[in-house]
Amino acid sequence: MKNVIFALLVVAAPALAEPPQIDNVKAIRSGDTWRFEVTISHPDTGWDHYADAWRVLDMQGNQIAIRELAHPHVQEQPFTRSLSGVRLPEGTTQVQIQARDLPGGWNPTATIVTLR
Repeated sequence: MKNVIFALLVVAAPALAEPPQIDNVKAIRSGDTWRFEVTISHPDTGWDHYADAWRVLDMQGNQIAIRELAHPHVQEQPFTRSLSGVRLPEGTTQVQIQARDLPGGWNPTATIVTLR
């Protein structure tokens, strides 16, 4: 039984080893809201393992907005998706962008974006 569990962990480890990476972020102000265009790289393999969301956080780690990704991007890497109408607290000069994959969860490393 131990050998079976070990074998399953070894097989699953490579799939879980690479969290989604933020390659690029464009933040575009439009009146009092923002549009974020986020480019992500991730070794999607299908419905069981794919980048399934990214989110905008304040610098304290509080979620401001989330962009759910509805399907795997196996043949489209890297890929860019946007989110419009994001309202940021007045005086915000930086945010963090964090990506998530299924089944791994949120990448502990976020990308800091300085707003201009």
